[in-house]
Amino acid sequence: MKKTLLLTICCILSFAVSAQKYVGGDISLLTKYETNGAKYYDLNGNSITDVLAFLKNQGLNSMRVRLFVDPNNATRAEKGQGVCQNLEFVKTLGKIIKDAGLSFMLDFHYSDTWADPSKQWTPKNWETLTDDQLYDKIYEYTKDCLQTLKDAGATPDLIQTGNEISYGMLYGKGIIIEDVYDGNNRYTTYKESDPSYKKVYAGETANWARFIRLLKQAGNACREICPNAKIILHTERVPNTSYLNTYYSLLKNEGVDFDIIGLSYYPYHHGPLTNLNNALNILETNFDKDIMIVETGYYHAYYPTKNVKYPKTSFPTWPDTEAGQLQFTKDLIEQLNNHTKVKGLYWWFLEANEYGLDWSTKRVTDDWYNASLFDNSTGKAMSSINELKNFLGDPTGIETINREPLTVNEHAWYTLDGRKLNGAPNQRGIYIHNGKKIVVR
Repeated sequence: MKKTLLLTICCILSFAVSAQKYVGGDISLLTKYETNGAKYYDLNGNSITDVLAFLKNQGLNSMRVRLFVDPNNATRAEKGQGVCQNLEFVKTLGKIIKDAGLSFMLDFHYSDTWADPSKQWTPKNWETLTDDQLYDKIYEYTKDCLQTLKDAGATPDLIQTGNEISYGMLYGKGIIIEDVYDGNNRYTTYKESDPSYKKVYAGETANWARFIRLLKQAGNACREICPNAKIILHTERVPNTSYLNTYYSLLKNEGVDFDIIGLSYYPYHHGPLTNLNNALNILETNFDKDIMIVETGYYHAYYPTKNVKYPKTSFPTWPDTEAGQLQFTKDLIEQLNNHTKVKGLYWWFLEANEYGLDWSTKRVTDDWYNASLFDNSTGKAMSSINELKNFLGDPTGIETINREPLTVNEHAWYTLDGRKLNGAPNQRGIYIHNGKKIVVR
């Protein structure tokens, strides 16, 4: 028995592949832009007929998509910001991503609208549930969503169980103070209305038991339906290294099962790259986890607007120009590649492009976001899009293959995580064959 087991292990582990690196972006509105007629052009001004194929040809290998519980319950302003991704929407886009041979990151928001550190409102249909019922609901909902995606051929490879959950999730109900849209403004302002808000706000350690239970239930569903997927826990407290250290220490001490520390980093919100470097140093030193920048971005242009969600900021390091955005991208990648545990880099709202849309009938959002990797005024790709692949180092994103002698079946095909295939692969992707990396297109 031992000899047979040893031979099996030797066969499966006949090569050792260092952890793969991922680079890409959040493209949660791509199908909306394409359907409504947005026109995309490459760096040379040639028309792009398949945006995902173009991104893949630029060296990107992974895409992220957000998922809301029921975005029909979002406000008018929030829908104008791009809140529309229900399960059916994500199932379709996820399948397109997987069919393109790209890795798929799923971002559960566990809300009907944007979830961020100050706004983690419980979905409308869950508002009357007790905490015990919510523990069951988050497990059942996560499990059902993942099973639906799996059945559709859109199995996620990476799963965020919550978006920017620095201070917990599922706070309760929020009262809307303003929901404004007049052609220039588009914002929603909330205040916490549920008396239990402070009770569940996990910024206070006394409230962590509830948060931990929710995380564990979501994680259990991920392990059950998508056992090969990596679970990401996503925060955005880059300038507050003390809080980051406390946060992930509590998760570790409570036995929360996850694989990757996810961070947001926007210089106009989180400060200079030295802040990010300090955070990465502490996380790498204190935690045996891979790290991913699951959201980043920087302006390539600034158009005057009263938009309060993305205010104009005077950030002296990089100007709000295409050249400034490119330099930010280069500087960011240079720093990230000095950290061996950083395995992912995702540009937020990468696909935003209002060029070619009829704003009277077929606009996608209510305002332009000028930190995407396409120019809203021309549809042309920004030069930064060709820079992102340098995060990978090696074009396939695999750092090394440590070849060892094979005991059996030397000519078998293997996936990157060591699973042997029954013959040659019939799907696009990156495989190991005869000790070499093979890209199947």
